[in-house]
Amino acid sequence: MTDTHRTVICLASTSPRRRELLQQIGVPHIVQPADLDESALPGETPASYVERLARAKAKWVYADRLRRGAPSLPVLGADTTVTLDGLLLGKPADEAALVATLAQLAARTHEVLSAVALVTSSGTRAAVSRTHVTFRAIREDEARRYWASGEPRDKAGGYAIQGQGAVFVERIEGSYSGVMGLPLAETAALLVAAGVGVWHSGA
Repeated sequence: MTDTHRTVICLASTSPRRRELLQQIGVPHIVQPADLDESALPGETPASYVERLARAKAKWVYADRLRRGAPSLPVLGADTTVTLDGLLLGKPADEAALVATLAQLAARTHEVLSAVALVTSSGTRAAVSRTHVTFRAIREDEARRYWASGEPRDKAGGYAIQGQGAVFVERIEGSYSGVMGLPLAETAALLVAAGVGVWHSGA
């Protein structure tokens, strides 16, 4: 969306999934990604990591827009990670990495942490969503075919619950939209608290 007359926030992400989720709840927006090092800090917990990144992305874009004299808009940042046994599982670099990741997740329950942060002229507020996802057993040939589909390449934990990766999911406890990358209940609460709201007509 580029119509600044209808735009109500700036999304600090180019994720198509996050854009779709904002459109789903009627939030007109523009997109400007943040330019940040997303490496975890030594000793940082997964929850602290995702919240720090969500806040940092939103703050970076908000400050950049101020520097450039861009129209003043609230900025929404988000980050999502998959954790197993307290370890972060990032985006797979190649087929071997995906096969190894899915072997770890197979027939087990992992946690998806999804943080969202909103920066306005009044400050920054953030929230973290926790969701437990249980996978069925996964054969190695399935993992290799999944890699060949192209879907896992830019996904935290190597799968997309809204895509072909859904075939691995036996059970989910928590926020489906959070696993996709933007927990909508938490996002809407932040927007409403900031006076932005949801369900804008024509979004």
